[in-house]
Amino acid sequence: MTRIAAVHGVLPPHRYEQHEIRDALAGVSLAGGADRRLLDRVHASAMVGARHLALPLERYAGLNGFGAANDLFIEAALDLGERALRGALDEAGLHPRDVDLVLSTSVTGIAAPSIEARLAQRVGLRPDVKRLPVFGLGCAAGVSGLARLHDYLRGWPGHVAVLLSTELCSLTVQRGDSSPANLVAGALFGDGAAALVAVGPDAPSAGAAAGPTVLAARSHLYPGTEDLLGWHIRDQGFRIMLGNDLPEVVRAHLGDEVRGFLADHDLKPGDVTAWVVHPGGPKVLEAVRESLGLPARALELTWRSLAEVGNLSSASVLHILRDTLALRPPLAGTPGLLLAMGPGFSSELVLVNW
Repeated sequence: MTRIAAVHGVLPPHRYEQHEIRDALAGVSLAGGADRRLLDRVHASAMVGARHLALPLERYAGLNGFGAANDLFIEAALDLGERALRGALDEAGLHPRDVDLVLSTSVTGIAAPSIEARLAQRVGLRPDVKRLPVFGLGCAAGVSGLARLHDYLRGWPGHVAVLLSTELCSLTVQRGDSSPANLVAGALFGDGAAALVAVGPDAPSAGAAAGPTVLAARSHLYPGTEDLLGWHIRDQGFRIMLGNDLPEVVRAHLGDEVRGFLADHDLKPGDVTAWVVHPGGPKVLEAVRESLGLPARALELTWRSLAEVGNLSSASVLHILRDTLALRPPLAGTPGLLLAMGPGFSSELVLVNW
C-alpha cells in the first residue's frame, strides 16, 4: 500500500488580520458607487480571522495586469515550494535525489517551465525525475494529487513520489470588480503551499514511514455544473466563477457519493475516525456536514484552519492532514477520509487507514 511518509505546510511571511485585508480591498475591489456595507458583511461572514499573503498588503493596490501578477506568482511560488518540498523530505528522512515523481499543482498562476522544473536543480532533484504539473483541479487537487500518487506507486512500488501544491490566491483578486463572487474570494482565500511525500511498499524507506496508508480513491464529476466554480480568463487575469447554489449542490449530492464509496469498502460515515475536509467556506462546510450527518466536532480542524489562514485552495487539505496527524492523531488501524471539491464541479475522495 502507498504510505504517506510526511506532510509539510508553509505560509508566506506577511500575516494580516481580516479587518486589515478588508480595509485594503475596499480601495482595490470596489468600483465607483459600490456598497461598502456589502464588503463588510461578506468579510464578517467568511469566518476567517487572519491570512498570510504573498506580498505586503500595501503592494496590492499598485498591482496592475495579469503579466505582473503572474511574474510575482512564479517568484513567490518558487520560494514557498522550495520550503515545502525540503521540509517534507526532511521530515520523511529522504534526500531530493530519492524522489522519482513530482506532481505539482496550482490554480492561481501559470509557469512554463513549471514550478517543479524550476525547482529541480535548485533543490537537488535527479535529472531523470518524472514530473507532472497539473492545472485546473482547483481546491480538489490536494486530494486528487494524492490519489494520482497512489495510482503511480501501485505501478512503481519501489518509488518515492511527491505532491507539491503552491497557491497564491491573493494575486488573483480583481481590481475594480465589486461582483459578489470577487468580494467572496477577497474575503475567503489566502496564500500557502504544502508538500506530501508518499512511498510505495517496496521503497527502501517504506518501513520507516509512520504515516497512514492509502486504501482507495474516487473522483466524481457532477453533470451540468460546469459554471458553478472556476475561472473566467480575462485581460486582468483570473476572474472567479462562483455559483450561489454551490452549497445546495453539495447538500443534494455529496452524501450519496461518499456513502457509496465507503460502502464499497464495508464502511459507513460513522466508522470514519477523522475527516480531512477542504475548507470551501462556511456555507459549503455546513452543507458537507449536513449531507453526511456529521457531528460539529468532526470538522473542527477544518474550521480552525479556515479561521487561522483562510482557504488555501489545493494546499488547504494538506495543511489539515498535517494538523490531524500532529494534533489529533486518530486511533491506529481505523479509517479516515480526505475530501475536497473543485471545478467541474467535482469531488475527490481518498480513503486512508490511520
